[in-house]
Amino acid sequence: MNEQKGTIYEEKNIGGGQYGVPLLILGVILLVACVPLIIFGAVQMGESWRPGAAVLGGAAIGLGIAMPIVGLVLLCGLKVVKPNEALVLTLFGKYYGTLKGAGFYFVNPFCTAVNPTVMNMQDAAEQAAGKVSGGKVQKKGDRASGKAISLKAITLDNGKQKINDAMGNPIEIGIVVIWRVVNTAKAVFSVDNYMDFLSIQADSALRNIVRLYPYDVSEEGDELSLRGSSQEVAERLKTEIQSKVELAGLEVLEARITHLAYAPEIAAAMLQRQQAAAIIDARKMIVDGAVGMVTMALEKLGEEQVVELDEERKAAMISNLLVVLCGNKDAQPVVNSGSLY
Repeated sequence: MNEQKGTIYEEKNIGGGQYGVPLLILGVILLVACVPLIIFGAVQMGESWRPGAAVLGGAAIGLGIAMPIVGLVLLCGLKVVKPNEALVLTLFGKYYGTLKGAGFYFVNPFCTAVNPTVMNMQDAAEQAAGKVSGGKVQKKGDRASGKAISLKAITLDNGKQKINDAMGNPIEIGIVVIWRVVNTAKAVFSVDNYMDFLSIQADSALRNIVRLYPYDVSEEGDELSLRGSSQEVAERLKTEIQSKVELAGLEVLEARITHLAYAPEIAAAMLQRQQAAAIIDARKMIVDGAVGMVTMALEKLGEEQVVELDEERKAAMISNLLVVLCGNKDAQPVVNSGSLY
């Protein structure tokens, strides 16, 4: 399979031991030892009258000039990798391999680390601090360092979004996505910027999922909703995002809803609707309880033969009890000193 079919995007861990410290010492020795060697060569060149002194001096000077060059080349091959970080290396434009595991490594000195998110993150920070004018960075520092790719779990929060639910009602919803990089080669070479890619795909998946559910359950109450089935919605959202970011070598660990509310333009109307539904449910419960209490009172009076009531008196008694039990204010008693008829 050639590179065009994706072999270059498969992660390749660089083997070998951590030879950073010995080669660092060797590089420093080469840089330091070149000075006395050049001095020695100059002294020998000054004693050209001695047989072979000029040749020895020229060789010493040439070696003294070559030693710092070799030392600098060796120092350029030293790489430091911190815990839960990785370095993606390229050699002359081709993927060379990935360094994983904390340590002090020595690799091919001509390898360069690649991380497309470093430039964008620093530009965004400088824009937020007011250091960018006309789309160009005013101060550019050395950005060769800090190109390691984090393998830690990272939290993505895209803020609140306004989306229509399954009923067409506009709602405001926000999610957080916990993710990490599992394939550094895909993350670097498959997409332009894997962080921006994840953010866009999370927004797209959120809109697709929210359109499938209503904000709240219907009167039947037999369907899933955003408010009542947050766990099921979160699992489906996680699966949707994972399927979209597989290309970038990312793993979605968790996706959770952090904010859910009606949009401001319909929030007041929906609040009145919820209040009306709550009042109706409360009244229904009160009426059911009142009817049960009236029935119990009539049965009790009949069993104990406290008083015999005809149909008209029963109707009056039921009316009075229902008024007392169902009213939202305290009843004011009226004493009838005469006959009911």
